Amino acid sequence: MLNEIKLGWIALVNNEVNILTIIIPCFNEEEVIFETAKEITSILTQLIKNQKISKKSRILFVDDGSRDNTWSCIESLNDSNKYVSGIKFSRNFGHQNALIAGLTMVEQSTSIAITIDADLQDDINIIPKMVDEYLEGADVVYGVRNNRKTDTWFKKYSAETFYKLMEHFGVKMVYNHADYRLMSKRAIHALLKYRERNLFLRGIVPLVGYPSAKVYYMRKERYAGKSKYPLKKMLNFAFDGISSFSLAPIRIIMYLGFASIILSIALMVYTLIQRFLGNTTTGWPSLMISIWFLGGVQLTSLSIIGEYIGKVFTEVKQRPRYQIEKTVNSKTQIDMTTKKASLTGQKIS
Repeated sequence: MLNEIKLGWIALVNNEVNILTIIIPCFNEEEVIFETAKEITSILTQLIKNQKISKKSRILFVDDGSRDNTWSCIESLNDSNKYVSGIKFSRNFGHQNALIAGLTMVEQSTSIAITIDADLQDDINIIPKMVDEYLEGADVVYGVRNNRKTDTWFKKYSAETFYKLMEHFGVKMVYNHADYRLMSKRAIHALLKYRERNLFLRGIVPLVGYPSAKVYYMRKERYAGKSKYPLKKMLNFAFDGISSFSLAPIRIIMYLGFASIILSIALMVYTLIQRFLGNTTTGWPSLMISIWFLGGVQLTSLSIIGEYIGKVFTEVKQRPRYQIEKTVNSKTQIDMTTKKASLTGQKIS
């Protein structure tokens, strides 16, 4: 009997402490957002029923400056679904900033946060497993794809090349992990100490260094709508990742410069030998090739150096990562505020 009472108290404490917030960045997701809210609410309800998380848990949609009716959908969900809350950006600030905004918003009020995209490609059925890993001691739980069958040939092999390149440059990343992860309160707090504007969370989160775990899943096709990451955006994101965590491109330029010097010395020696031997060549083709080659190397080198200088310029300006235009609170938040006010004798306006 005593053990049953003890277990009951543990369940009650866990139910109060483990407030889960599921953060979902959105950009033009009106076609899928209602289904996303429905399916995630089902998972949330089941976890609450099993006393894994608190009844105060919620879903936080972050509207990253959508041009469709995404925000209207969030407001509608807020009226009909007690778990749904939302943030609306004043314009598009980018996926990574949307994630940071969500984590910043819930840092003080949540015990656990899970970030996931709105398109339902990431398997939401592993959320209970992620919570279990947290309860067993992991501060960060990575959702990791076990294959890339849903990707095109180009995307599959370019992604593999990117991960191998980052590993070669000494950047710690979780292979086949995007931004589907669980983080504890202290992991969120540690992450938010990283103040850089050029965000690449897949590289920053492993730097936090707390105990972590992986949960594998099969990635699905989008439920509806189109991908918000075209090829150009993916390539820019990849270069941001490389330049934010490694000086390797600068070092490659240095090695290329040394190689060019050695090659030019070798050609000079070869030319002198040929001259002493009485062999004369017109030289125009080799001269033009050398000029074009070295010109291309110089322009490429300047552009890479310029990218790094541009990043420094962006960081020095210290501009805000995002601007919030509107927010809507979930009913679980409102209930929590009301309870706190009644306990402290404050008035609710």
